[in-house]
Amino acid sequence: MKAPDGTVIVLGVDPGTARTGYGVVASGRRTLSLLECGVVRTGPRRPLADRIRHIFEAMQSIIDRFEPCVLSVEKVFQGKNPQSALTLGHARGAVLLAGALAGVQIAEYSPTAIKSAVVGTGRATKEQVGFMVKTHLRLVSAPAPDDAADGVAVALCHCLIGDRPG
Repeated sequence: MKAPDGTVIVLGVDPGTARTGYGVVASGRRTLSLLECGVVRTGPRRPLADRIRHIFEAMQSIIDRFEPCVLSVEKVFQGKNPQSALTLGHARGAVLLAGALAGVQIAEYSPTAIKSAVVGTGRATKEQVGFMVKTHLRLVSAPAPDDAADGVAVALCHCLIGDRPG
């Protein structure tokens, strides 16, 4: 659903059990603006269930404050360590559940699709992603830390390419 002025609020999330980056972007007719970005941090010595709950509750709070039309989330990719992918899946589940319970439309994009949409190449570096986030949003500097910039990039991806599969 769009706001009466046609603005769409997109919450982008780069999930992780230690650090979950997020960015809230308003997409108007010809404008993109950053409303907020940051990182949800969890204690590394806390039990996994506590960390997942913290991520879930933080996402609920952000969704309540901004009432996004879309929750754009980075898909899990299978790297060298299957255990890492499984743990990351728990964080994604918390994010997806928060969005689903709030009735927010969910869009999922692969890391390559996000980088391609924001930077122009699926093999972009963290520095290139940060630079292009800064450029697209006309910011003085890239969001920091990198996890926050990644969350904003996930939101921007949806703003730039919409519901195309990624």
